[in-house]
Amino acid sequence: MQFQKTLAFGLFALTCVTASSGPASSHDFTVGSLEIKHPWSQKAPAVAPVLGGYLTIVNTGTTDDRLLGGSSPVAERLEIHVSSVIDGVARMRPVKEGITISAGSTVKLEPRAMHIMFEKPTWYPAEGEKFKATLQFEKAGPVEVEFVVQKGAAASSDDHAGHTP
Repeated sequence: MQFQKTLAFGLFALTCVTASSGPASSHDFTVGSLEIKHPWSQKAPAVAPVLGGYLTIVNTGTTDDRLLGGSSPVAERLEIHVSSVIDGVARMRPVKEGITISAGSTVKLEPRAMHIMFEKPTWYPAEGEKFKATLQFEKAGPVEVEFVVQKGAAASSDDHAGHTP
């Protein structure tokens, strides 16, 4: 009888630990057949006109979808941007048509490449803090995600130095 009580308590404790660490520790979000993996941002100086957002989108479905944009309480606007280097000059431009996520493919939004741009920040989260954003997909619709501010595959602090929203 004591063994059964001990076993039951152990299973209960394991269930509680697993349930509480599941989605929070994986930091992934799902909408339809799209998996949004580990949204993150870097700490920005309090005078930066923008914040960058990075994540990976996996389309496990059989039809293409498109990330159109979104919104966040951390900034006045959320846009999708692409960075490129042309003739040795770094350039950044909005991607007005959005990003296609083909069926069965993975798209990475990274520093110095395609990324989310939070324009005219209303506050500057510190390293370790999190902030919410809603991403809008053409077919899957809206999904609320949470970006964590961290050191990352760090872009240099001047990546957006010449950018004016």
